[in-house]
Amino acid sequence: MKLESTAFTENSVIPSKYTCDGSNISPSLSWNSPPEGTQSLALIVDDPDAPGDIFVHWVLYDLPPEIRHLPGGIPSEANLAEGGVQGKNDFGNLGYGGLCPPSGTHRYFFKLYALDRLLNLAAGATKNKVEAAMNGHILAAAELIGRYSRQR
Repeated sequence: MKLESTAFTENSVIPSKYTCDGSNISPSLSWNSPPEGTQSLALIVDDPDAPGDIFVHWVLYDLPPEIRHLPGGIPSEANLAEGGVQGKNDFGNLGYGGLCPPSGTHRYFFKLYALDRLLNLAAGATKNKVEAAMNGHILAAAELIGRYSRQR
């Protein structure tokens, strides 16, 4: 699978529109066909450069396998209209939490997983719960990395 965005390219700067300095909305994402046997997709966005520990910005799971695109500005609702369930980010909220590094340039990893099952977790599951439920069920994965530093 290949994961792309119209908002930024691999290892480029993510526009401030998608951060706490801008509109704090999720960027659009698209991908090609997942492998045969895919029953659901999961997306995790995190910052490994955060002080102390990896900071989770978005957890989304049980996306239907026929979906190939997420538009920008996904609402912070538990269940998406086109299918999919949103987990809790490390800001303590459902859905996407904009990038907001305290200092320096941080890398943001957008990771998409094709799974051989639905996770069937309640809305608000954490990254750890989603990863535990995905264990042994990942058919393929794709990654897109962007960077951001605050302009103060």
